[in-house]
Formats: sequence, structure tokens, C-alpha cells
Amino acid sequence: MTILDAPATVTVTGGPALPQERRLVTPIPGPESRRRMERKSQAVAAGVGSTIPVFTVAAGGGVLVDVDGNSLIDFGSGIAVTGVGNSAPRVVEAVIAQVAQFTHTCFTIAPYDSYVDVAEALNRLTPGEHAKRSALFNSGAEAVENAVKIARHYTGKQAVVAFDHAYHGRTNLTMGLTAKNQPYKNGFGPFAPELYRAPLSYPLRDGGLSGAEAATRAITQIEKQIGAANLAAIIIEPIQGEGGFIVPADGFLPALAEWAAANGVVFIADEVQTGFARTGTMFASEQFGIVPDLVVTAKGIAGGLPLSAVTGRAEIMDAPQVGGLGGTYGGNPLACVAALATIETYKTENLAARAREIGAILFDKLGELRDADPRIAEVRGRGAMVAIELVDPATGEPDAVLANAVAAAAHAAGVILLTCGTYGNVIRFLPPLSMPDHLLIEGLEVVAEAVAAA
Repeated sequence: MTILDAPATVTVTGGPALPQERRLVTPIPGPESRRRMERKSQAVAAGVGSTIPVFTVAAGGGVLVDVDGNSLIDFGSGIAVTGVGNSAPRVVEAVIAQVAQFTHTCFTIAPYDSYVDVAEALNRLTPGEHAKRSALFNSGAEAVENAVKIARHYTGKQAVVAFDHAYHGRTNLTMGLTAKNQPYKNGFGPFAPELYRAPLSYPLRDGGLSGAEAATRAITQIEKQIGAANLAAIIIEPIQGEGGFIVPADGFLPALAEWAAANGVVFIADEVQTGFARTGTMFASEQFGIVPDLVVTAKGIAGGLPLSAVTGRAEIMDAPQVGGLGGTYGGNPLACVAALATIETYKTENLAARAREIGAILFDKLGELRDADPRIAEVRGRGAMVAIELVDPATGEPDAVLANAVAAAAHAAGVILLTCGTYGNVIRFLPPLSMPDHLLIEGLEVVAEAVAAA
């Protein structure tokens, strides 16, 4: 890609009108982004990092445009948030109309229809035909905390089990559920009590253990170390996100769900990253044949506006006393109308099918890369949530240095690429479902070049 002279000014339009092209007019980062990163370092707490040091002025379709006029291919979607694309037309129209009416009343003070509309939509869309209720919050971590609160209140028990490699948030309770120490937990303890960890099904590193066998291993540990009589809930990501896009072996999740149901334990599916068409169905739980008691959602729910939810069985959700759930901004009207427009976009544009199409391209191109390079141990995922795990081919040990080098080279070439995994050796692909094929393929070619050069 040729680097041209940087323009003195940058004029762009948002949304899908943006040219769907990779365009580099300066090195990455450009001079204006570097200047603004210096401002950031003087104004923003050092603990708030940035994956790629460019400042955004517009985004849409499958690209992000920075202040220097560079157009970057977006393989991150704001960490799986902008599934419908950035500044999606329905979302923009809905938010503009709502902001002219009112921006806030606090639903727990003076309610409004859009909150109820979102709850009804979630009750309808999440797995299972049972009676459901929903409660709305602001972030995935806040929703996870409330799911735990609800499960504890309903069962009268305290213990909660999460799994190896899990990521559930960065608040105090959710840090305890999150497995990875650095950077999420290091130095921030003590953490909330009565949180326990069980082994996950990780097919690449399980030595051939089947899903049923992995479930037996986990259940045995839970029964021996905690006891079902003390356990309020199991919480698990159907496909792990930050932990490395780990897809459990067939039979693992159903066995856990069956055991939970038989022992009065609430089964919570954290679908914050997997939800809303990302994996090729509206929710990943559908692909594993499970019907969770509670489903936690966020990220892709509202096209980029802050919103999250807990949805689940009516008898469980209705257990807490009036006033026990809520918050000043939970279910903000702007976020609610954005969610309704986002859900309509998933439906009318059949984005679950589009996720499967994107997944087919990802698996095809990344599979070719894996076949040619023994440092790629595995290509895994579902739909438009796919990852490659990088290792030392001589030992099979995780290679985080390689993953970081590939990501850095991709960034320099104009592709936003995210790493993840407990060992930092996984590269994840989360393109917006609005990304056209030519941009997806070009971005993967850049990644292939970066892997070869690393």
C-alpha cells in the first residue's frame, strides 16, 4: 500500500457512506494521532490503554478513519460491539429522534416504553420458551454482577463457580470470576468471597478429553470442593472471549446444564461477546443445545451505545425485592431505542447468516495459513468470532511474542487486529457483520503477510 502525502485537513462522512477501502496516507500512527496520544498521556489515567494509537473521526461498514486520513480495516468491532456496523442508519435515526424527546428520566423513577420494548424483545429472542423477565443495566460487568445477585437471592446460597480462562469483567466481583491476572486483576485484590474456579473443556490442550469427560472432571471438582448444597450458580461463556475464543468440546455445556438443573444450581450463560448474531445464531447457546436459566448480554445489543441485560426464567428474575435491581442509568432511553433499531437490523438484514458467511471465509483463508505454518496450532470459533492460536512448533508452548508481532505488523499496514488468551498468544477476528467480502479478504491477506514476516 503506497503512503501518500498527508492532507492538511480531513473531511469524512460517517456511516456506510464511507469508502470501503484500506487507505494509508501517513505511517500508523500519523502525526496528528501522535500529537493527540501525547494529550491522552497527560489527561487520561495510565491504566486506560489503547490497542492501536490512532484517533478516530469516522467509522462505518468495515472501516475506521483516523484524524490523519488513514482508512483502516476493522477486525475488532470495538471488541464485538458494532456488529451491525458503526453508525448504522437505523440506530442513528432512532437515537436522533429520541434525543429530541428526552434523554433521561431514570426508569425506576418514571418509566418509558422503550425499556419495556427491549425487555420484551430479549424475552422473545433468548433461548427457551419458558416465561422470562429482563432487567437492563449499563455494562457487561454490571450485568454479570446482577446475575450473581439474582441467583444468590433466588437460591439462598452463596457460592459461584466460574471456569479456567474466563473473562467476566473488571469490577470487584467480576475480577474474582475472571481468570487472567495480568492486566485485569494484578494488584487490585482482595476480591469478593465465595467465588470458585473449575476446569474448562479446552480441546487443543485437553489431551483428547471428550466434552462429557471434561464435564465429569469439572463436576467432580465442584462437588468435592464446594458441594451443590452451597452453590448458587455456575457462570460460563459458551465460547470464551478474552480467554482465547475457546470452543468447548461437544457435550461439555449440556452436561453442566443438566447437572445444574438436577442440583438446584442456576446456570448463567455469559453471552456478552457471543450474543447477537456474532457466532452465526442469535445466541451461541443455541448451537450447543442448552437453555440457560439466565443469559447476560451487552456489547452487540445496542450498536455501540452502553446497554446490558440479564434475561431469564421469570421465577428466578422475580425473586429479588422491589428496589433490589436497577440503577440511575440502567436502560437509558437513548440506549434502548438504539437496541431496538439494532435488533431490527440483525433481523431485516439477516446478519446471523452473514456471520456464517464471514466465518466460512475466515476459516478458509486462516485454514490455508495454518496448513502452511506450523506455528498456527489451531483455527477455531463460530461464525464471525474466529481465532488462531500461535505456538512454538517445537514444544507446543504458547507464543505471545509472535502474536504481538503479528498484531503490530497488521496495525502498521492498516488493519486493526486484537490479541487475547490467557497466555496472550491468540489473535481474534471480530469483523463487523457489515464488512464487505473484498475488505475481509484484503485484511486477511495483510494478516498472512504479517505472520510470514514475523
